[in-house]
Amino acid sequence: MKIVFLPPAVKELEDAINYYNFQLEKLGDQFYQEFSEACLLIRNFPSIWHKTGKFTRRFVLKRFPYLILFVAEPDKIIITAVAHQHRNPESYIRSL
Repeated sequence: MKIVFLPPAVKELEDAINYYNFQLEKLGDQFYQEFSEACLLIRNFPSIWHKTGKFTRRFVLKRFPYLILFVAEPDKIIITAVAHQHRNPESYIRSL
């Protein structure tokens, strides 16, 4: 199954990687590694993650305070947001 990203989700992912790499060398790379592993789990088991809306589900990262919001369609997974859990959710809810 293919994974596609909405443009705001790409920006959120890039911002998070850049932020963590600025904080500590290679920390953004570690964030991206955990994110990539999460995407594999989402792709392999799209229906087991907690529903947050009629079609939207969420995956919570373990090490970093981020969640991945996604919609599972028959032929693809759409990542709608890569959201920091301690920020105002309005910023990513508008993109859903």
